[in-house]
Amino acid sequence: MRTLAFDGRLGASGDMILGALLAVGADRSVLDPVESALPVRYAVDSTMKNGIDATTVDVLLTDESDEPDESDHDSHAHSQPDSHEHTHDHDGDHTHDHDHTHDHEHTHDHDHTHAEGHGAHRSYTDVLEIVDAMALPESVAADARGAFRLLGEAEAAVHGESLEAIQFHEVGADDAIADIVGAMLLVDDLGVDRIVTTPLSVGGGHREMSHGTYPIPGPAVLEIAERADWSIDGGPIDVELLTPTGAAILAQLADGVETLPALSVEQSGYGAGDFDFESHPNVLRATLGDGGSRLDRDSITVLETNLDDASPELLGGLHETLTAAGARDVSILPVTMKKSRPGHLLKVICKPEDAERVAHRLALETGTLGVREHGAGHRWTAHREIETVDLTIGGETYRVDVKIASTTDGEVYDISTEYDDAAAVAAETGRPIGEIMRRAETALEDGY
Repeated sequence: MRTLAFDGRLGASGDMILGALLAVGADRSVLDPVESALPVRYAVDSTMKNGIDATTVDVLLTDESDEPDESDHDSHAHSQPDSHEHTHDHDGDHTHDHDHTHDHEHTHDHDHTHAEGHGAHRSYTDVLEIVDAMALPESVAADARGAFRLLGEAEAAVHGESLEAIQFHEVGADDAIADIVGAMLLVDDLGVDRIVTTPLSVGGGHREMSHGTYPIPGPAVLEIAERADWSIDGGPIDVELLTPTGAAILAQLADGVETLPALSVEQSGYGAGDFDFESHPNVLRATLGDGGSRLDRDSITVLETNLDDASPELLGGLHETLTAAGARDVSILPVTMKKSRPGHLLKVICKPEDAERVAHRLALETGTLGVREHGAGHRWTAHREIETVDLTIGGETYRVDVKIASTTDGEVYDISTEYDDAAAVAAETGRPIGEIMRRAETALEDGY
């Protein structure tokens, strides 16, 4: 399985993702549809960040007669020097002085206009119309639309508005569209089967927004993280490290992993952020390689306690209450305790970051005087999905869910019918549950 892995320990922004993708071999020419549709061009260059050679990408205006848009909107206005995104000059054009080498075909101008904030404030529908007009490959267009939907839903949630009513500010500007669509085009060019990211650092401290001073991460980043598969970490420095655009791209594309997966490395590279930090290279690392056929690696810990006075009703409800607190699995085993009394061993699997909360809920529910933690480290899990099959019995059609277990490269190794669905159909039709389960699994297998 061809896998692209991002290392999120210094966060991510749109331009860093573009740089990292180019650094691992994506073809710059696939960005042409964006440059044809918008008054922008991608300036690709290289720089050194704390001794690391990294790729920079700036989105520049091709029509410099237009002034950048003068908006400063919540966490989308990256105008302070703590941000990965380029500084937005509300007084008009601004220039950067560069002292790095120009090793790529598309180099920086020493006096140029960045596209950040350029373009009218656009609605979610306006942005989708621009994307659709680019005549992109359907998979690329779908991913771009998905990323903008994540941004729109985040902003709508923050401001208590509907998705249709929301007006994009910075993230609807030309450079944000170029970042998102460009990232999707470059990923498509790499031809990867899976994209993953380790936990993304958000930074820390505070930043000024149009509505006041907010802690980092900003509200939009948190809303996007809530919808993403990956997790976030605070620090390691008190600046903004994860931008809404970067978060939306990775939320659309990447699965979350705790550590870099096992890879036969083909290529690695770095996308550079705009600013320099004293002890941390401001880069996003991407690694491209063959991940093989395997199960997912999931970091876990195991909690357990012995119970000698729990009622059957209490034990029966623990699965639901502990799962709500963050447990991934709950097992209750009969044991013999002191004085040969019967009891139960309660074992709970959870994520390490959820352990304290789950242990607290376990103590409240059972009254146990102590909870042990065993650092299991990790478990290997299948990729799981649910498909619904239609069964025709006695002239009636019934819908049954079937669980599919597969490896990371899509090799299916187990198919099993959801018991409750099979039992419900069996009760209605008078057929044995086992027959319903076999028929559902056969129907799904015939479809492969």
